[in-house]
Amino acid sequence: MTFKKADITKKANVYHGGDVTSRSIVTAEGESKTLGFMRAGSYHFNTDTAEIMEILYGECRVRFQGSDAWHLYSEGESFDVPANSSFDIEVSDVLDYICHFA
Repeated sequence: MTFKKADITKKANVYHGGDVTSRSIVTAEGESKTLGFMRAGSYHFNTDTAEIMEILYGECRVRFQGSDAWHLYSEGESFDVPANSSFDIEVSDVLDYICHFA
């Protein structure tokens, strides 16, 4: 996947003490995305807008708000997160991802 003529925010989004980082981009078509990386660990995130999280490398377990069930996602897969919700994510090694925002 290549983004041509995209605007990239120079400053990184840094979460959980630097274990999760991402860079915001806006494509020429006006699509908002973040390109990110997570180190091994367990994290909790809240969402304001709906997003699709696409796994580019690695795998993770995800538990969505209001559920006790964990779901496994790996390279080439994605999952939807509703707006105004939250999710827990566990990464056992490293995770390279892209979030697509609605």
